[in-house]
Amino acid sequence: MKLPFYIAKRYLFGKKSHNLINILSVISVTGLIIGTMSLVIVLSVMNGFENIITQMYNSFNPDIRIETVKGKTIDVAEFPLSKLKKIDGIVNYSEIIEENALIRYKDKQQIVVIKGVDDNFEKVSEIKSKIVEGKFLLKNQQADFMVLGYGIYDNLEIQLNDYKSQISIYIPKRDKEISLDPSQAFNNEQIFAIGAFSIQQDFDTKYVIVPLRLAKKLLNYESEISAIELSIDKNKNVENIQQEIKQLIGDNYTIKNRYQQEEMLYKIIKSEKIAIFLILSFIILIAAFNLIGSISMLILEKKQDIVILRSLGASGSLIKKIFLAEGLMISFAGAFIGIILGGIVCLLQQEFGIIRLQGSGSFIIDAYPVKIQISDILKVAVIVTIIGFIAAWFPINNIDNELNDKILDN
Repeated sequence: MKLPFYIAKRYLFGKKSHNLINILSVISVTGLIIGTMSLVIVLSVMNGFENIITQMYNSFNPDIRIETVKGKTIDVAEFPLSKLKKIDGIVNYSEIIEENALIRYKDKQQIVVIKGVDDNFEKVSEIKSKIVEGKFLLKNQQADFMVLGYGIYDNLEIQLNDYKSQISIYIPKRDKEISLDPSQAFNNEQIFAIGAFSIQQDFDTKYVIVPLRLAKKLLNYESEISAIELSIDKNKNVENIQQEIKQLIGDNYTIKNRYQQEEMLYKIIKSEKIAIFLILSFIILIAAFNLIGSISMLILEKKQDIVILRSLGASGSLIKKIFLAEGLMISFAGAFIGIILGGIVCLLQQEFGIIRLQGSGSFIIDAYPVKIQISDILKVAVIVTIIGFIAAWFPINNIDNELNDKILDN
């Protein structure tokens, strides 16, 4: 294979009798460079956004969440919690109650999801790091407090530590006959707001966090809870621990990791990334048509060289390899330079945030995030090489037959 590449290199860098061939070669390489660079940059930006979204959701969602398959609650008295804690890799657990509720502050009200949590919640969630107003404190010896999403905090115009105007929580009573007095149909508790968190709009406009004891009181629960949230040792395999938990508690419970808790979101992100990859690959394929023209023109120009090579005993296969090597060299050059330039642009954006997001004041970041993944670089290199090979093979196969008839056999 050394001889075909040697001759191809001479053809690639050698002087051509027609400037059109040089122009087509430059256009071919430039098209591949731009396509490859675009693919690297766009995929890296998609990775950056995916990383930001993952960090936001992971700050609220636990490593593993256990819920019941039937009904709404888990009876802690019947659940093998003591055995669950002994599974290697489980660091902490938190008992959770979630239920829809109406909260009212002064003359404003909103439907929310109250999330009652125990003292271990801070150990299975990163919610404390997302507090933007006030502080994260749910109870002391005298009183219970509420921490709520920033969207709710803003919509209801809540003032933290407002001891004159408490927040009222209303939840329908269970197993009670309908009364003519609507107020008798609800359990009601008063509470002070002490902090607000900001994670993502879905959470900020939906959740308020209260102590587990208050949630149980509102729902008339004793040993019932909605879910158990677990934090897992970073050095352990989450999927293996999921299997151990399933073997322990059986099929009456769902055991979801962070990906499964937001499965639809991650599937959408993955689908978008695949779609963008295919679209940009198609653009590179279109750019590779210049390579077909460049190789075709080169074959026609080198007819005399082909005759000489044939007379020296070169086979048709060797001649094919020469022009195939020419196409691959152009493809490799385009892919290599494009990946390098794309990587440089990504690193500059990562370091200096050159391209800013429009209206960045409303975002948690002010510049497009990027994250370069080696797997994406390899995929780009492979797809560009395959496209280059196909583009080079097409003119060789078609023109070679003609040259065999008109030239090589002379």
